[in-house]
Amino acid sequence: MLVILSGVAGAGKDTIKKELIKRKQNIVTVPSITDRPQRNGDVPGQTYNFVTTEEFKNMIENNELYEYDIHHNHYYGTSKKILNSQIEQGNIIVKDIEVNGTENLVKILGKDIKVITIFLRVPKEELRKRLENRIDKPSIDEIKLRLNRFEYEESKINLYDYVIKNDNLEKTTQIIMTIIENEYKLSKSEN
Repeated sequence: MLVILSGVAGAGKDTIKKELIKRKQNIVTVPSITDRPQRNGDVPGQTYNFVTTEEFKNMIENNELYEYDIHHNHYYGTSKKILNSQIEQGNIIVKDIEVNGTENLVKILGKDIKVITIFLRVPKEELRKRLENRIDKPSIDEIKLRLNRFEYEESKINLYDYVIKNDNLEKTTQIIMTIIENEYKLSKSEN
C-alpha cells in the first residue's frame, strides 16, 4: 500500500511521515530524488536522494522515474527501482510529494496497488510563520516562491481521499494512523 502525503511546503509532511515510521514497524518511506542542494539536517538516502541536474536528466531519458516535476526551481522525482523494491517487500510506503506528483503516481500505480492520498492543510499565515522559523532558514525569495504556490496546491485538494487540517502534530498523526490501519484492513478484505 502506498500512502501519499501532500500539502504546501511547510505543511508538516516530513514531520508527520517521521512520526508514522516511528510508530509502526512496517511503515517505510521512499525518498524522492532531487537535484536541489543539500540543506542542514538532510540525510542523503533518508530525506532525499541527491543527484546532479545532469544525472536527473539522464534518469528521465532512461525512463527510471515513475514521475518527476520541477518544483521551486528544482527537479524532484520517484525512482521506479526504489519504490518497486519496497512494494515487493510488502511494506506500507509513506511518501511525501507535491500535488502534480500525486496525480501522476495515482494514474500510474492506482491500478496495481492500493494508493491512499492525504492532503495536509495549513492556513496561509501559519504557513508563513513555519517557513520563517525553519531550521534551514529559507531566503525571503524562497518563502515568496512557496507562498505563491499556496493557491495552486490548495486548488488540487479534490484529488485527495482525505484532507486534514494539520494544526496539532499528535492529533494529525493519530488521524493518519487510523486511516492507514482502516485502509490496510480494507485492502486485505478486498483480496
